[in-house]
Amino acid sequence: MAVEIITKQDLLAFHRQLLEDLSKLIGKQQAEAPKQVLKSAEVRRLLQISPSTLQKLRVEGTLPFIKVGGTHYYRQEDITRLLNGKGREHNLGF
Repeated sequence: MAVEIITKQDLLAFHRQLLEDLSKLIGKQQAEAPKQVLKSAEVRRLLQISPSTLQKLRVEGTLPFIKVGGTHYYRQEDITRLLNGKGREHNLGF
């Protein structure tokens, strides 16, 4: 049976490689995972609408939202439902 000696440099190289591989995996997962909650600017950009149109959707109850401080947040699933033409007929509240 052959004995292999592992040096401190070998362990450091393994440590660096492990951290690099984990960073790549985490970055890939974050890039693939869609955001669950979007801010107003992101929704306007996604729907290609103006701030006043987004406000109208909020006021009419077509697009549910939650306001934290001065920022409006919207669920991705509600936006998808709106894009699919299924606005008010579903319970879209937070």
